[in-house]
Amino acid sequence: MNITVREQIEAKVPRYTSYPTAPHFHAGVGEAEAAAWMAALSPGDRVSLYIHVPFCDKLCWFCACHTKHTLRYEPVARFLQVLHAEIRLVAAHLPRGVIVDAIHFGGGSPTMLTPDDFIQLVAALRSTLPVDPAASLSVEIDPSDMTRDRLDALAQAGLTRASLGVQDFDPRVQQAINRKQSFELTRSVVDGVRLRGATSVNLDLLYGLPHQTSESLASTVSRALELLPDRIALFGYAHVPWFKKHQTMIDEAWLPGPVERLEQFQTAASRIVDAGYVAIGIDHFALPGDGLALAAAQRRLRRNFQGYTDDDCDTLIGLGPSSVSKFRQGYVQNATATGDYEAKVLDGGLPAARGIALTADDMAAAWVIERLMCDFAFDKRALREGHGNAGERLLARARDLAGDDVSGLLDQGDRFVVAPSHRTIARTVAARFDDYLARGGARHSAAV
Repeated sequence: MNITVREQIEAKVPRYTSYPTAPHFHAGVGEAEAAAWMAALSPGDRVSLYIHVPFCDKLCWFCACHTKHTLRYEPVARFLQVLHAEIRLVAAHLPRGVIVDAIHFGGGSPTMLTPDDFIQLVAALRSTLPVDPAASLSVEIDPSDMTRDRLDALAQAGLTRASLGVQDFDPRVQQAINRKQSFELTRSVVDGVRLRGATSVNLDLLYGLPHQTSESLASTVSRALELLPDRIALFGYAHVPWFKKHQTMIDEAWLPGPVERLEQFQTAASRIVDAGYVAIGIDHFALPGDGLALAAAQRRLRRNFQGYTDDDCDTLIGLGPSSVSKFRQGYVQNATATGDYEAKVLDGGLPAARGIALTADDMAAAWVIERLMCDFAFDKRALREGHGNAGERLLARARDLAGDDVSGLLDQGDRFVVAPSHRTIARTVAARFDDYLARGGARHSAAV
């Protein structure tokens, strides 16, 4: 590894699950824009839904999600009543002919809902919103929540894809992040969802955790591969204690340094690829016949707040606190605090609290950044034809960058590509097209 790349692995840059990124959303965009942008959808437009369940019955110290720890179900039950009201509000704003193509549950822990509540919630989505009967249903699962009744509820609701949080199987690492989860428990849940009809199983693994080494992570990967997942996400732990105070429970002295993190990622990624998986983007892997691998091969891979996806819907509608909706015109985020979210909905309005309207320059940069993150390349002609003068300005920037050995961008005639030496740190290449990065005081996690 040359010295310039070594320096860049410590760079603090966004994960680019959106552009502009969430720190640049503002209160000048909110309920009125959300309503107008929904109304502007056309018959035949296909949209995806993301439902955020903002509760966990156990707080994992590594987590940076918007969630609340609760051992009582009453706050969850109250939230569900409001969520049902939000579903009705969104239905009232959607034009006739719009089709919901995919439903994704995240959190928090969606699987802490009681079986009856989960079944009723999915039934409400299907009966109130224009959900295609063939729509996919994916759920993020905490294996420690799962019971036979909950597994049966997922099946009754129509689960097609399950994503299980694993993080690491090493007991010492699990102790340090307050996430005790045996391999046997994980295997039982994987078997359970498959027996009940799930056609795709994803496992989330983390590198850069306290007490983790390349050797211990390689062992975790080997155990994960025994479960034959269809997909694996290999995320870098983002230590952001200024943003999530519970991360202060993790002693920074236990964390690997940047070079060690890179070695951990490379070791784990090599083992996954050697097992026959296709590397996708910066941190995902899939079996060759999986939809994610096919989308990557056909250059139609997308990136959103859930990470890499083969979902090609241009519109994503978020439900629940902190959920982000993406429209062609911009982004809108629901109120983050559960109390604020509930108050807005109970007052009869959409709970949108902030967002950003996209300019022509934003749209061009968003396209470039997404293609760099998904394909490690972007086509010059497609940028020019799709974004006109804004695209031309970015092409000029790319030509300047391609003459700089540090940038990691190469000019290959009809397209610009990320140099092989920079693919692991593609976020730093994408950041060179981010005109918002220097604005404000947003802090980000390391590039690797």
